[in-house]
Parts: sequence; C-alpha cells; structure tokens
Amino acid sequence: MENKIEISKKILKITGSTNAEFGLIKEGDRVLLGLSGGKDSILLATLLARLKKYAPFDFEFKALTVDYGRGGEYEYIFEYCEKLGIPYELYRTDIYKILEENRREGSVYCSFCSRMRRGALYSKALEGGFNKIALAHHLDDAVESFMMNLTYNGALRSMPPIYKAQNGLHVIRPLIFVRERQIIDFIAKNNIYIAPDCNCPIMWQSDDKRPYAREKTKQMLKEMEEANPDFFTSLKVALGNVHLNSLFDKKYLDKQD
Repeated sequence: MENKIEISKKILKITGSTNAEFGLIKEGDRVLLGLSGGKDSILLATLLARLKKYAPFDFEFKALTVDYGRGGEYEYIFEYCEKLGIPYELYRTDIYKILEENRREGSVYCSFCSRMRRGALYSKALEGGFNKIALAHHLDDAVESFMMNLTYNGALRSMPPIYKAQNGLHVIRPLIFVRERQIIDFIAKNNIYIAPDCNCPIMWQSDDKRPYAREKTKQMLKEMEEANPDFFTSLKVALGNVHLNSLFDKKYLDKQD
C-alpha cells in the first residue's frame, strides 16, 4: 500500500525544507505523533513513515489516538497504520466525562478540551520515553490562529514550527508551511478513507453551542485571499520577519539615552 500512496513533490519539498530549517526531527529522536485520523494527521503519519524509510538519519516514531471516552470509528486508522508499518496505540480517556462535569452552561469548551487532549499526549510521551510530539497543524491553521489572536485576544501570536513545553518535551509541526488544500488534494488523489465526521467533542453538541469565531475567520481569510492571491504567502513571510521594535510592547522598544 505504501508504494501506491503518492505524496506530491511540492509537499515533500515543503516539509523537507521545513525539517531542515528548524531541525524538527534529528538523529536519535523518539517522536510521538498525535493521530486523530483526520486528513491532516493522516498525511503527517504517511510523511513520517516515508521519512523513517528514506532519511539519512535514524529516529523512532509512534502514532497515538486519544479517545475522548465516547468511542469512535478507529478501525480505518488501525488498518492504515498496519499497512504502512506504523506503530500505533489507541489511548482511552475520560476527557468527555470530565468536560461535561466541568463545563458551565452556555460555555464552549474547546480550549479546555484542547489542553486535556494535549495533556494526554504529554503523559503518554513522557511515559514512553519520547522526546518530541508531532502535531499536524498546517499553514491555514497558523494563519487562522494569528488572525483570531489579533482580532479577538489582542495578541500577536501564532503557531511556531517547534517549541519546548514546560515538561521538557519539544512539540513539532512538520506540516506548518503546507496549505490545507494540498492536504485535501493528497487525500482525494490517493482515495484515502477519512471518517465522515470529526471526532472533536464539539461536534456532539447542538449547533447553538458551537464556536463560530474560527468559521468567521476562515471566511474572512478566504475573502482576503480572493482579493489578493499572494496573501498567505506574504503573511507566511511576515510571521518570520518580525520587527519587534516597531510595535507597542515596551520590552522591545529602543532604549533612550
């Protein structure tokens, strides 16, 4: 099956240069991949399997799916990992139960859920002796995060290719410069099965309890890119070309004599 799966040369070039520039995966690394089973993490799992086979350095990786506690469709993930020779584990948790017990009426629990899911990954990584966690965020995610922080949270913040968590683990994002449409194209061209519904707990709620800020941001970015086809390219460059002393943060302003 691996030989039948084709990854475009453009995706391979982007992810290869990203790995080289930021040193995401190196000799001797032990990487735990957060594999939800969605299109993004399926591509990342495929890329890591390919890298494991062809890279001029040796590393280990394992895929882990965090089950929220309400069950889900996992057989296709087991089958995909088995066919690509990817070590895989399904980790059962009580995240959904904890969310229900702690959620306030009318509130949205996305950030709380995200922290718990990340915590589960951290725990399994530390338990298994891994030094890095791989997440499948792509460029559209990074841009959406930047714009949401800018417009709703009053912060200039996005998703870095790599950062060090307080527990010592490094979190890496090998797909951070890949566009979402490239991932959709990869899934379609290879006819890879993806569960029809996202396993995110928010999908189990009624429509009036779901967050709309991200969808509004997606629509805004779509309109901006239609008006300026180079918008994402420009913003990607801008996120790596920061002039801190031109902003308002006192820590970075030029000192007076």
